[in-house]
Amino acid sequence: MHPALQAILTIIIGVGGCVGYFYFSNQFLDKVLFPGKGPNAGRNITRANMIRPWLFLMPALLALGVYLAYPVVETLRLSLTERLPGGESQFVGLANYQQMFAEPKFWEAMSNNMMWLLVVPAMSTVFGLLAAQLSDRVRWGNLAKSLIFMPMAISFVGAAVIWKLVYDARPVGQDQIGVLNALYMFFGGTEPKNWLTMIGPNNYLLMIVLVWIQTGFAMVILSAALRGIPEETVEAAIVDGANPFQVFFKIKVPQIMGTIVVVWTTITIVVLKVFDIVFAMTNGQWETQVLANYMYDKLFRANDWGVGSASAMIIMLLVSPILVWNVYNARKEMQ
Repeated sequence: MHPALQAILTIIIGVGGCVGYFYFSNQFLDKVLFPGKGPNAGRNITRANMIRPWLFLMPALLALGVYLAYPVVETLRLSLTERLPGGESQFVGLANYQQMFAEPKFWEAMSNNMMWLLVVPAMSTVFGLLAAQLSDRVRWGNLAKSLIFMPMAISFVGAAVIWKLVYDARPVGQDQIGVLNALYMFFGGTEPKNWLTMIGPNNYLLMIVLVWIQTGFAMVILSAALRGIPEETVEAAIVDGANPFQVFFKIKVPQIMGTIVVVWTTITIVVLKVFDIVFAMTNGQWETQVLANYMYDKLFRANDWGVGSASAMIIMLLVSPILVWNVYNARKEMQ
């Protein structure tokens, strides 16, 4: 079947199935289970209205169960078992975790992830906040925001390919198509550098890609928060003699601190799961390994499902507290 026709049929069946489910389930609820006629009509209508929200939630709950809850339980089971020849498995307890903790590559991935956590959320939030503030002070601010936000429309793999070209190195004597090497040679460099193989700096060069992507996200959220600040507080500070820096850091930033923290933690979750950029640019070589790429190597290259699942559980354990904290703060702000 042609891919375009397959996509159209998928949309028709998916949308039609949803419409059909909601229509017929409501009809069954109102006409069969709790008919709105007869001596018990009032009580039936009340019961039907109590059940109706669950009809709308049921597809989402089923999807979460199939695509979220089941994979978590199965991954936990796999992390406690070892595959045997013939496709069978046996329970080994925490042996996979012990093996994982004994591998230097795991601790390399952990240390790199911690370094990403320190750099990327901080830089993305700071640059996003500065872009949000400065773009509101110029006439072409909307154009600037569009350009800064544009990388958010690019996939992580696409961004990795773009930046891999920026860091590209050609042999001496050939034209350097990599922007970084072209600038380096223009300002007196003797020979081009293989930037992605330079242990130490290469991790920060990879982080630049994610900062480039996430700055647009931070800018949009923080720009909306800045616009929501009451003008009276800013005007009062100006009347009292505050300069622009004092207005920004002592008046505006404290009022949007909650939003800044939400942006920070959201980017932190992205960083903990970072995979595409490392996979496409270095594949974890030259001491650039991260947890998600380590998990991929174990699952699909080493075919070690036990250790791979154990590393997946570690990633989930690192992400879960931040997710819970974000949900708690979101509910707290809604009250």
